[in-house]
Amino acid sequence: MGYVETLMADNEKIVVKTRQHWMVLAKSMLVNLLFLAAIAVLAAVAAMSPLGPTGLLATVLFVIPIFAFCRDYLEWWNEEFIVTNRRVIQAEGIFNKHVKDSSLEKVNDVVLDQSFLGRILDYGNIEILTASEGGVNDLHHIIAPVKFKTEMLNQKEGMSMDEHMGPRGQGGTPNIPALIAELDKLRQQNVLTEAEFQQKKAELLSKM
Repeated sequence: MGYVETLMADNEKIVVKTRQHWMVLAKSMLVNLLFLAAIAVLAAVAAMSPLGPTGLLATVLFVIPIFAFCRDYLEWWNEEFIVTNRRVIQAEGIFNKHVKDSSLEKVNDVVLDQSFLGRILDYGNIEILTASEGGVNDLHHIIAPVKFKTEMLNQKEGMSMDEHMGPRGQGGTPNIPALIAELDKLRQQNVLTEAEFQQKKAELLSKM
């Protein structure tokens, strides 16, 4: 069980879990490869030199870019973006964890920004505007941003439906007759069309 799973509430479930695209590691990989190349040249020069300590220094320096890339990889791997049926969660940190979450009911708007390259490689940025004190959640370069946004809005809509249909039986299971009665009220108030009412009614009856 992952760290985030230990923070889940009763009856809360993960709908989507993703992380930043591997492209965010490209810069780290390129810089550290160039560093390794420079050290390799230094080591080659040192091998032709009688100065032993120079070769030892090159060996020590060789470890630095490898360690740096491993650190960047672990930070990338441990940063997760999650949508549950109740909230959006952003978790990061290898040893010291930092978790930021926003309730779906407080989400006011979602802005998706995807470049041409992002559309090809399927990554992008999502800005979540909320009614909380934080105000904004910025999720940068996440994988499959369209799916993430869609599922988040679907879960928010599902919460709104639950608020309208409120009554539930023992164990948190839906009270089907009460829900149908609520739907009928919405139909009478012209919130639902006859076709929508019949469709929802059939769905609820199928669960009995």
